[in-house]
Amino acid sequence: MGSWYWIGVAAGFGVGAGVLLAGAVGSARSVLVAVAAGVAAGAAIGYGIDAGEPGGWGDILAGALGGLAGSLGAAVVVSGALRRGGTRMGTAALVGAAGILAAGLGLVPALGFVEALVLPALALRLRSRQPERYAGLRTLAKD
Repeated sequence: MGSWYWIGVAAGFGVGAGVLLAGAVGSARSVLVAVAAGVAAGAAIGYGIDAGEPGGWGDILAGALGGLAGSLGAAVVVSGALRRGGTRMGTAALVGAAGILAAGLGLVPALGFVEALVLPALALRLRSRQPERYAGLRTLAKD
């Protein structure tokens, strides 16, 4: 397999690491920590792949961008689940399992690239479909 395959694997593993870390951090206030951890883990995975397979700096960059995409995409899901009453441990377990699945799918040729592109797009779609906050019955109260 060529270097493009290993760059795709680095991107897929970076997405999986980003999703896993976003689930582990698990709070809307710490999205930046999850993103930073996802980028660092993705870059470390890319560096590890670069040490054994061809790909050069592309492995490291793809891993870091995959970690960024995975952590940003999963942060929307995690914050929404916690806001709607999900438990931290349950959300972390489910999102962590999804991260492991995403990393496994990264071994399929070219699917790592697709994961890194599709996950943030799905997160934007979820974010735009969230209902707006409203005042509820307080708007009917008379002063």
